[in-house]
Amino acid sequence: MLDSHDPLIVLADTISWEEFDKSFAKYYSDEGRPAKPIRMMVGLLLLKQIENLSDENVVLQWKRNPYYQYFCGMSEYQPALPCDPTELVKFRQRIGKKGVEKIFEMSVRMHGKDAEEKQVIVDTTVQEKNVTYPTDGKLAMKMIHHLHKIAKAEGIQLRRTYVKEIKQHRISLRFFRHPKKIKKARAAMKRLETITGILIRDIQRNLSEDKHSHYEETFGVFKKVIGQKQKDKHKIYSLHEPHIYAIAKGKDHKKYEYGVKASIVTTQKSGIIIGVAAHATNEHDSKTLKTALQSANANRTSPVQEAICDRGYRGVKEVEGATVSIPGRPLKRDTKYQRELKRKKFRRRAAIEPLIGHLKADHRLSRNYLKGFVGDEINLLLAATAFNLKKWMNHFFTFIFMLKAAMFAYVLMATPKEERNKFAELYPILFRLC
Repeated sequence: MLDSHDPLIVLADTISWEEFDKSFAKYYSDEGRPAKPIRMMVGLLLLKQIENLSDENVVLQWKRNPYYQYFCGMSEYQPALPCDPTELVKFRQRIGKKGVEKIFEMSVRMHGKDAEEKQVIVDTTVQEKNVTYPTDGKLAMKMIHHLHKIAKAEGIQLRRTYVKEIKQHRISLRFFRHPKKIKKARAAMKRLETITGILIRDIQRNLSEDKHSHYEETFGVFKKVIGQKQKDKHKIYSLHEPHIYAIAKGKDHKKYEYGVKASIVTTQKSGIIIGVAAHATNEHDSKTLKTALQSANANRTSPVQEAICDRGYRGVKEVEGATVSIPGRPLKRDTKYQRELKRKKFRRRAAIEPLIGHLKADHRLSRNYLKGFVGDEINLLLAATAFNLKKWMNHFFTFIFMLKAAMFAYVLMATPKEERNKFAELYPILFRLC
């Protein structure tokens, strides 16, 4: 009963699902409760990124949408939920970064020769993490509440909880930007840091050696947050995502973005994403090229010969055997033809900017909800995979439209002139159907 020409149906019939079954079978055991089909889990991950849905919503939409069920390998309509949303989390953790790279490689391979262009465009963006805007007051309050939870869980009677005092300090921090409130807010912030240190020492004194080693990493992060200053490097901006860093992009509406830097490599003419890389440290763009091009070469049969970049990549001329081209003033020895070629090449470089916008707006790259740096890598790979598959479906839809338009034109030309007026009312209907 489904439309066999629907792009999602054609994509489901084109993908080689057997490869995933063979690759991911090693992550499962024959003992215990039977696992969910691998095709279903991979299909749910792809649908989530293609349709920009959360884990909870993609499971719910799968139940309501028969096209989603066909894509995941069902031959009959299923009225029940495919799995619990948490099972998608467990599946991502099970296959890891290498498993998601296998899925991304499939999306590149589907484009055939278009993904083998010699020239590529490289650019970086920020993959923001799902964290609140960091302030010293927020971090101090979170640390104190977390320490209270640790004391309660371990049955430790604190000498003092400071609950009433903390409430007053929170009020003092509310308007810390006001000129008349700055002094009071600074004093409150200093006192909150002192209270945090007192609670850490109080809990450490009452913990056994085994428990102390269990919370050692947590206490280490808390002490680093207390001691960090405004201009320190490698600051901690989030307690649950300590690896993120602040990136200044020079935007008027958003001066700083908190997350990790991500490199994206696309083909010059076709605009297919052939390589992505997340960077654990805030490096200069020129230092990120090596990792980005290694990712691109891993998904191709031939290595990249030229990388076209913006001026932020100044400082390198060749990386991984590829020439790095950066826009600049024309050389005196260049002919008019050479200057025109360079102008067109660097104008085409700007095509990667809207592509990054689509990744963020349509494929869940604007805010990453997956935990840890591994979550950053997985989310980036899945977003690039979804973009490539969406591009493939759009190409198929365009092909079907052009085929129907050609058939319509053929019927129109084959109809004798004297009989065309009889079918004049049908032409708009046929065109809409096409």
